[in-house]
Amino acid sequence: MHDRQLYQQILGLTAPWSVERVELKLAQGEVHIYLAHEEQATWSCPECGKPCPLHDHSPERRWRHLDTCQYQTVLHAMAPRTSCPEHGVRVVRLPWAEPGGHFTALFERLAIEWLMEASQSAVAKRLGLSWDEVHGMMDRAVARGLARRQAEPTPYLGVDEKAYRKGHRYLTLVNDLDRGRVLYVAVDRKKSSLDGFWPTLTTAQKESIRGVAMDMWEPYEQSVREHVPGAEDKIVYDKFHIAGHLGEAVDQVRRRENRKLRAEGDERLVGTRYQWLRHPDNMDLGQWRAFRALRRSNLKTARAWALKEQAMVLWDYHYEGPARKHFAWWYRWATHSRLKPMIKKATMLKSRLGNVLTYLKHRITNAASEGLNSKIQWVKYTARGFRNVGNFINAIYFHCGGLSLAPLPT
Repeated sequence: MHDRQLYQQILGLTAPWSVERVELKLAQGEVHIYLAHEEQATWSCPECGKPCPLHDHSPERRWRHLDTCQYQTVLHAMAPRTSCPEHGVRVVRLPWAEPGGHFTALFERLAIEWLMEASQSAVAKRLGLSWDEVHGMMDRAVARGLARRQAEPTPYLGVDEKAYRKGHRYLTLVNDLDRGRVLYVAVDRKKSSLDGFWPTLTTAQKESIRGVAMDMWEPYEQSVREHVPGAEDKIVYDKFHIAGHLGEAVDQVRRRENRKLRAEGDERLVGTRYQWLRHPDNMDLGQWRAFRALRRSNLKTARAWALKEQAMVLWDYHYEGPARKHFAWWYRWATHSRLKPMIKKATMLKSRLGNVLTYLKHRITNAASEGLNSKIQWVKYTARGFRNVGNFINAIYFHCGGLSLAPLPT
């Protein structure tokens, strides 16, 4: 088989395109493949697809292709340009690359697969590209994926925030809890940050929303109530966010009590912070037994911990009546505990109890969002930071958006 026939089959070229010649440059470690086409009077307009007369050819262009063994492979061709009555002079669509690209579709697909596993700098080094070239591939992949995204029903959403820089710099994220993907990212955590998401949905998608898991951040709540029909019964305050609030109150009690005990020479609470904050299910038998003496003591911290644990029982109920009865009992205990941090959290929960108990109807949490946050943190760590927040947002869509990123097969 001649080299032209070999590359004709490898590239999958069909009429009117063919391989004209192949040049091997051993010193440079490159294979150059020159493509040509048969003479034909008309070509399809890339915009409307109508047959149009040939106008001329663009100057010769180059596309980086998948390597041939250890040799870097480059395609060369002069692309035909049509003269469309409606769209004017346009370069025709080429079977091996997307419009305006400097790489073949198969090469970009390879780079995208590598980018899913490694940083842009690492991929650039391994493929012999510049950082800007790899970054351009990622940007094009995200734009391609977002354009392909269908208007699918999203019954359960999670609204979360992610700190991206020191100094209280946040991103707002909207996640599809069923599919575990990021749907939307915006700078800051204001009402306007979330407001930008709703116009991206169709009316049918908005009506398909059954529940929205979120923390108790008022700007987010205002946005959901303004844009989601029947939001009152759909907002679900996240179980793990509430657990965080209660854990914070326990730690405040512990710190105050620890200062007092140490002044009296009592070291029982020294170094025990994470024992009080750790969930019992995450303790092994030895850790639970070691913790037993503390939790059974008459320490204020032990009472605060017991209050936190009993509050979390609320999410084990299946019916609202018994759940409300349990909360009423717990609320009286908390407000009579003489533990100011716990009283404050109990008051907060009572004022928002309606959208705490909506969990019993929808049974959703932001656990999927926390999983995505862990992946986003990996993206941030792998990149060793980003030049600007726009790059970070694109990286989130790339790795967590569940998008169809690759160019169409050739």
